[in-house]
Amino acid sequence: MKRSITRLLMAPSVIMLLVWMIVPLSMTIYFSTIRYNLLYPGQNRFVGLMNYEFFVTDPGFITAVANTLILLLSVLVITVVLGVMLSALIDKPFFGRSIVRVLLISPFFIMPTVNALIWKNMMMNPVYGIFAWISESLGLQPIDWLGTYPLMSVIIMVSWQWLPFAILVFVTALQSQDTEQKEAAQMDGATGWHIFRYLTIPHLARPIAVVVMIETIFLLAVFAEIFVTTGGGPGYASTNLAYLIYNQALLQYDVGVASAGGLFAVLLANIVAFFLIRAVGKNLTV
Repeated sequence: MKRSITRLLMAPSVIMLLVWMIVPLSMTIYFSTIRYNLLYPGQNRFVGLMNYEFFVTDPGFITAVANTLILLLSVLVITVVLGVMLSALIDKPFFGRSIVRVLLISPFFIMPTVNALIWKNMMMNPVYGIFAWISESLGLQPIDWLGTYPLMSVIIMVSWQWLPFAILVFVTALQSQDTEQKEAAQMDGATGWHIFRYLTIPHLARPIAVVVMIETIFLLAVFAEIFVTTGGGPGYASTNLAYLIYNQALLQYDVGVASAGGLFAVLLANIVAFFLIRAVGKNLTV
């Protein structure tokens, strides 16, 4: 009886969630099988898998997939490695630690568009940016980061915004670490590196898995930084799947091909999630 009541109470939420997921997915599948170009209204005939073929054979497809994976893996490595190191440093008491923590975490609350504008105009501008000023101070030629290293520039921007999230998770986890183990290890002659390697890193295994999983969900859909700074260029040098789908949908007005690209992006996300769960999911078990 209690089980039936529980299922009955949960039913509206479950049904709403299914509708919320199934309706957009069904419409995307439908649009991906018809010729739906906004420039040619009324010519919405069935084309089968032609939209998928057109999207996969797009000149920027291979580059977009590669850039998506490079961006994802690079940001994950940067945020996890630097996040663990910085969290271990600010976990120790020192004067002004609270202020340092706030400053380290604050970039995460900046909108992606504002983040991109800050890096584009204040940091990487080859004429009046901070990087250009540093180069000129050292007697070097300023670098046009967005034109010469577009993908690396996007990786730096995205890493700067997501690093505070990793720090926030890791600092919170370190606060629950058993200090008696550290004290016992120090009494046995363990160095700071040994404590970090054999106590801190294993303690952060589960938080690292959480950071990797959450960041992966959002990093596969990075768009604002590319749209505001490089526009996917030069050429396809900084185009990822999200921007390629945008290019098909809103620049070429081809909703059918864009829908096929969206389904491919969903498939890629599931493949990446599968391998990530196999790699780090064991750390989430109780």
